[in-house]
This record gives sequence, structure tokens and C-alpha cells, in this order.
Amino acid sequence: MHIEPGVVEGAKILLSYATAVTAFGLTAKLALDSVRNNGGVAALALRSLLTTALVFCFFEVFPHHAVGVSEVHLILGSTLLLLFGAGAAAIGLAAGLLLQGLLFAQFDLPQYGMNVTTLLIPLWGISLLAKRIVAPGTAYVDLSYKQALALSTAYQGGIVAWVGFWAFYGHGFSSENLAAVGSFGLAYMSVILVEPLIDLGVLAAAKALSRFSQGPLFNVRLHQPA
Repeated sequence: MHIEPGVVEGAKILLSYATAVTAFGLTAKLALDSVRNNGGVAALALRSLLTTALVFCFFEVFPHHAVGVSEVHLILGSTLLLLFGAGAAAIGLAAGLLLQGLLFAQFDLPQYGMNVTTLLIPLWGISLLAKRIVAPGTAYVDLSYKQALALSTAYQGGIVAWVGFWAFYGHGFSSENLAAVGSFGLAYMSVILVEPLIDLGVLAAAKALSRFSQGPLFNVRLHQPA
């Protein structure tokens, strides 16, 4: 989901600053909710450090390939939300992306506003979706494949939608641009198919190792029904 340099240029890039401010506002709301309902400030800080390290690893170590207007990554946004909560997941995504740009991909920094928007607004969306599709009496370790698929598909679908928006906003609806966006969307289907399986595998491991996956490092909802 790293928008390629040159997709949005000139004065048009100002819009990405505005959307990033909105994304950071939603992140602040998620973080505040986490402080109030998910372990407090210390727990949020610990989880955020962990998610930042994980996101940096996802972007820098995991395989990633440029396809069309962006890159295809295994981001595991829904996995982070389930394990660590929406607040820590959002902070980790924003900080991990920035850290990667500062240390290894300075050419991506002008696109940071677009990329962070693309990551954070879909995460906020699935945090709302989780409240609707996961019954209050269900711990996250007991999610069904259907629920994991819904969360993962919604997150990845949001990413594809935002990448498409930036591409069309930057270069219009030419046949070349349509083909580039289409190839990116098709390539991302592999992520949509794989991520729910990863979610369920991670949740199964957390359930089997419950004495190690409880406490301030993990989302309270992971083992405790709301």
C-alpha cells in the first residue's frame, strides 16, 4: 500500500495532509478509548511499542512487491487490532510506517500523509465493524472464520479503495491508470485470502497459550468477553 512517488504531485498532495490530520484524530480517539477501557496508559504504551516494532518488521522484512500504483504488503492490520486493541494498532501502524521511511525509504516520506491515511482510516472502520459482528459475550480467541474473514476483507478492501482514490485523484481515469489500479487490486486478493487464516492461527495460538497471552501486553478483549 505504499503509494509510488509521482502518483500525486504538486498542490494536489495538500489533500493528503488534511486526510492525515483526520486519521491522526481518529487514532487519538482510539488511543483514548484504549486508555479508558483497555488497560490504561502504561498498557497502551507497551502495546504501541510492540506494534510499532511489528509493523516495521512487516514493511521492511516481509516480502513486498510493487504492483501498479503501489506495493503489495502483508500488513496484518486486523491481526494487530485483535491482539493489541485498536489504539495500539493505529499507533503502531503510523509509527512503524514513519520509522521505515526515516531509516530506509526517505523517498516515501512525501507520500506519508497518503500512506498513513490508507492504513489508519480502514483500521478505524474495522474497529467499528468488530463491535457490530462480534457479540459482546465473545472473546476474540473464539472468533469464527467468517468473522475473521469479514474483518480482514474490510480492512484490505479499505486499503485498495484508498489506493484507488489516490491514483485516480492524481492521474485521472486514463486506461493506463485504470489498468495500474486494477492490477494492484487483483494482486491484493492474495492478501485478502491469506490474512484471515493468519488471524485464526494467531488467535488459536493465543488461546492455547492463554497464560502467556494475557496481561498488559495484550488486548483485554482477546480473552475476556466485553
